[in-house]
Parts: sequence; structure tokens; C-alpha cells
Amino acid sequence: MTAVLEATGLHKRFGKLVAVEEVSLHLAPGEVLAFLGPNGAGKTTTIKMLAGLLFPDQGQVRLMGKDPHRDPWALRHLGAVLEGNRNVYWRMTAQENLVYFGVARGLRFAEASRRAQNILEQLGLVEKSRTEVRHLSRGMQQKLSLGVALMHHPELLLLDEPTLGLDVESALRVEEMVRGLAREGKAILLTTHQLEVAQRLASRLAIIQRGKILLEGRTAEVLGRFAGEHYVVELETPPPLPPERLASLRALGLEGEGPSYVYHGDGEGLWRLLEALKPWPLKKVARAETDLLEVFLKVVGRA
Repeated sequence: MTAVLEATGLHKRFGKLVAVEEVSLHLAPGEVLAFLGPNGAGKTTTIKMLAGLLFPDQGQVRLMGKDPHRDPWALRHLGAVLEGNRNVYWRMTAQENLVYFGVARGLRFAEASRRAQNILEQLGLVEKSRTEVRHLSRGMQQKLSLGVALMHHPELLLLDEPTLGLDVESALRVEEMVRGLAREGKAILLTTHQLEVAQRLASRLAIIQRGKILLEGRTAEVLGRFAGEHYVVELETPPPLPPERLASLRALGLEGEGPSYVYHGDGEGLWRLLEALKPWPLKKVARAETDLLEVFLKVVGRA
């Protein structure tokens, strides 16, 4: 499958400061890549190189096989939603914004008008089509920004903090739109500090710190790797475990005060523990799960 985005060996230095070093990223159609890192890690510099706004000192970027630094038309394959309110004109209506940006990106006026109407219907903004952006809610503005990015049918979407500052309902609607776009085959690069959003949306993730990629992989595999050999054992209550029985179980690796305990070890040791627990009734035995926040803190902290 042809990569929508292929960035290899990107380097960028500002004076003596190395902002980005040996960063490589790739995205295939239908993938959502969460590009994560603390402030100052190199995310913004990397994104500017991907979008053709900064020339890399070394390395190369390809959008649908084209170099955006040598061929500006390559940027037709990119649509961006930047964090904040920099994506649309506030004193223009929702429809005027869509048509304006469609024409600016190469669509004929009639085609841009038809496309704008379709997007307004998809976004549920038809009733607000003639409303100036400054009078729209934050959630509507965010959806309109996404619509503007979609006007020219880009294969790659760059979404910077797409749910930041939104109420719960609006944020969930934007998340569902992102899932729908991925199902349609759009490649999506997502940057966010809301790690629970990244965990729900991203099929892959990359964590950058001090200009270097520290971790990259499929989200499920990364979470599984960091979960380790760690099980939750929960008992029905009552009765509580008597002290002498609890002491013998602790010798087998059981930790905690109950009724929910933790066992660190392999599957064979877990079976021995369960055998020793008889006849106490079990409510739950499951491999412990980790979340992206825990993974992020471990990776960044370790670096």
C-alpha cells in the first residue's frame, strides 16, 4: 500500500539548539497516528517540516510521493486543523469560509459551492450556514474548521488538539468524525495532550522527546507491552481472607488488602495462586491493563 506520508531522517537545528534529530514517520491510508510529546519536545518543528513550512536540514518528506519543499502542489494532499481559532475567518459565514478556502485550494467556484453544501450537511451545520463564525459555538467552529480542511479532498489530515476546550458532547462528535474519516481512507496525524483521546482514536502512536522518537508502534501492542505480567484478582465479599491464609497467599505473590488484589508473575504462578485460593469465591481474574497516560509518563520520565 502506498504511503500517504513518508518522512525519513528529519533533522532541524536552530543555532546550537537541535530541535529535531533523526525523526522518521509514515502514514498509510486509514491510519490515525498520535504524535505525542511534552512541550518543547520537537512536535511543532516536525509538523512544520511535514507541512512544507520549514526546510529540514537533513532528511526528506513525501506527501503521496511528492516533495512539498520542492513541489508546492504536493500540499494539495494535506488538510490541517490547527489548535485555537486560526483556521477560519470570524466575520465570514460558515458557508463563505468553506467556499473561500475551497477556491483558494484550486476548486472552481461552482464546485466549491456544491462541496460546501455537502460538508455543511455532513457536519450538521446547514441551519448555521449563513451565521458568522464569531456567533457559532466552540464546537461548531471546530467542526467547521475540519470542514474547511476537507474541502479539497486531501489524503492526509493534520489535526492539532481537535477536541481541546470542547464540551463533552461536542468532543465526542468530533472524535466520531475522525473515526469516520479514517474509515473512508484518510490518513490522520493527531497531536494532542489529551492522552485519553489519543488512546481512543489512534491506531498507532509515536512519542517524541528532546527531538528524538522514543517509542513508535501500534497502540494496542504498546499498551500490551507495558502492561507486563500483572494480574488483578478480585474476591467476592464476604468472607474476608483470614490472616494465616492471607500470609500464605502473599508468599505466592499476592499483593494488596482486598477484596481486590494484584499478582505479579507468569501464568503458571497464577494457576498455583488460584488453586491456593480455593474455596473462596472469585469475582474477577484479569490481566491488568495500562493506559496511554501511564505509558507516556514512563517513556518520557525514563528519557
